[in-house]
Amino acid sequence: MIWLDDKTTDAAANAAEHAAGGSTMVERMKHYFDTGHLFEHVQDAKFFEVPRFLGTHWQLPKFGGTEPLLTISGYPVITGQVTKFMVLELLGAVLLVLVFGWLAQRVATGAKPSGRVWNLLESFVLFIRDEVARPAIGKHDADRFMPFLLTLFFFILILNLFGMIPFMGSATGALAVTAVFALVTFAVVVGSGMKKMGVVGFLKAQVPHMDLPPWMAAVLVPGIWLIEIFGLLVKHGVLCVRLFANMFAGHLVLAVFAGFIGVVWGTYLIWGVAPVVWAASLALSLLELFVAFLQAYVFTFLAALFIGSAQHAH
Repeated sequence: MIWLDDKTTDAAANAAEHAAGGSTMVERMKHYFDTGHLFEHVQDAKFFEVPRFLGTHWQLPKFGGTEPLLTISGYPVITGQVTKFMVLELLGAVLLVLVFGWLAQRVATGAKPSGRVWNLLESFVLFIRDEVARPAIGKHDADRFMPFLLTLFFFILILNLFGMIPFMGSATGALAVTAVFALVTFAVVVGSGMKKMGVVGFLKAQVPHMDLPPWMAAVLVPGIWLIEIFGLLVKHGVLCVRLFANMFAGHLVLAVFAGFIGVVWGTYLIWGVAPVVWAASLALSLLELFVAFLQAYVFTFLAALFIGSAQHAH
């Protein structure tokens, strides 16, 4: 990361000062309740916004000059710009590798789990295996998918927890990020099903077995097959939207609460509004902490259910 130059930093600070310190409450309301301000924590950006004493903005680098590195039909697909969510996802991946690399070394020694961190991590792993993977997929097949499910759970959890840290951002509150999780899950579901049953066998298995007369089967089976294929796509679409909507909504409400303090700042109302907002924000933050774990679990559990359904014919 590199710093913005002094002129850019001063201009941004002056603009923020002017907007936040407007002569009327209406001007401050327009600033703090503007969509760009409210959605800032769940939108990707080319910079990290930090407290003013740290420089206001940390600009992220761009590679390859001003032109996009790859365009399709005139649309820039790869721009070379490093973004905030890219950094957060990379940090999450590195943290995942370091923590579980350490855990794997400890487990390889054959010693009994000792220490809070070791016991905590193993309790999560055993919970995913015994309460998520095996009931949803079956004991015979579940262990093959444990690496994927564990990676999915802990990576989503880390990104959710990053969203609880001020000035970082909630990557799972962006539809583009959760869509990738859903696409990867869809690829695992379809790929594992086709590997086990074959391409034709997997497609045929989408229709449940029914004892129908031939003339009736010729009419109903194609329609049911289309409905099942559509349902398979919809299930993974809902998987994407569910995580996005829950994380987005929580951070949006927190941003609205914080905006009330900015609106009444500098007036006598601050003494009545601030304590209420702080108390409500604290309660909502604790709820968001619970939701961070819950949504990682729900996403992983549904992914396991979809994988399990692909391993067995209807």
